[in-house]
Amino acid sequence: MMKVAFALTVSLVAVTAYYFYIPLPSTISEPWKLMLLDGIFRGIVHVGKLAHWLGICHFIQVLDYTVTLDTLGPVTNDNLRVTDTAVGGVNVRLYEWTGGAEGELKRGVVFFHGGGWALGSAKKGSYDVLCRKMAEDLKAVILSVEYRLAPVVRFPDQYEDAVRASKHFLQPEVLARFSVDPERVAVSGDSAGGNLAAAVAQQVAMDSSVTVKFKVQSLIYPALQTLDFNTPSYQQNQNVPILYRVLMVRFWLEYLNADLSLIDPLLINNHTALDQSAVDPHRPKVDWASLLPAEFREGYEPVLQALGTSRPVEEIPGLLDVRAAPLLAERDVLSRTPRAFILTCEHDVLRDDGLMYGSRLEEAGVDVTIDHHGDGFHGCLTFAFWPTHFKVGKRTLANYISWLDQTCSLFLGLFLSSDHE
Repeated sequence: MMKVAFALTVSLVAVTAYYFYIPLPSTISEPWKLMLLDGIFRGIVHVGKLAHWLGICHFIQVLDYTVTLDTLGPVTNDNLRVTDTAVGGVNVRLYEWTGGAEGELKRGVVFFHGGGWALGSAKKGSYDVLCRKMAEDLKAVILSVEYRLAPVVRFPDQYEDAVRASKHFLQPEVLARFSVDPERVAVSGDSAGGNLAAAVAQQVAMDSSVTVKFKVQSLIYPALQTLDFNTPSYQQNQNVPILYRVLMVRFWLEYLNADLSLIDPLLINNHTALDQSAVDPHRPKVDWASLLPAEFREGYEPVLQALGTSRPVEEIPGLLDVRAAPLLAERDVLSRTPRAFILTCEHDVLRDDGLMYGSRLEEAGVDVTIDHHGDGFHGCLTFAFWPTHFKVGKRTLANYISWLDQTCSLFLGLFLSSDHE
């Protein structure tokens, strides 16, 4: 009996190890912890696919249910007030630092959570913890936008929610109500939220009806383009957790309300083959051979098909829509956007999206800070909290908040100096 139990135990351990073990780059942060986290996530994905196949619910809804765990609700304490409300008809969670003197003006940050435009919540999980920390560390008001998600809504609804909430918050009378300094307002987000933050920064910069503009944009491993799913980072990290290349393409197709059968043509860049003239005006904007620093290009060649299919571009207009793909913006638009902080991770399919955007912003005359982490992976900043506690998560979080702190203080100093003169 003991032998049978021992054999079963060994078999179970072997099967578990086989399931959880995946080869990872030696430079990635805490690989065994990431393997465990990824194994859990892959299990959730498998359950979601099964539920979808059985017709129980949509694949995305299973993922969203399991990755957003309830944390703290609205609360008021000595230094922080958290309330759920709506601005511009969009649900938000508002985090207000209350520790300052009466009438003291505070920083403001409009924040968009990640999750492939389909997962996550401003009110749950690590995003709630993140925004509480931002409000307290920055002594700020954080407007975390609960934009609607796929598959219930698709592009451009998420984008429009983001724009409406931002424009409403930027109204002088609204900023005054929350004691927010109009000279120190930022827009920020991670992953899909970084996509929305970049797109909103462009829209606000160009909208003459908005008198108060964002002073900084802080983008955390943003998803910014759909024309090349074979950039060096997509090639290098296609099988690296947490964001696999095929999953990122699926998120794009879900967001843009496209037929999922188009995944395969997109994965091999058939939609941007050289015979697809509709793409020609945008090719220089995603030309990583010229936009990426040399160290990120070495060893990789562009994937350019001679002949492709026009079906994706014809059926998915969002592929070429700058509101969905901010990297496709014209230079004049980029030049009007605010100073930027772009956080990128080496082991992330979206690394090159952020780096290319930084290059294009700099070419347009925008001040850009690139914060690159050689041991980082997609999503690591939100793994700075319990129960994950990745070292790279804590470091990226510290850098992110420090940059916002220093840059917003700099703007206040410049504003006061200008006003004094």
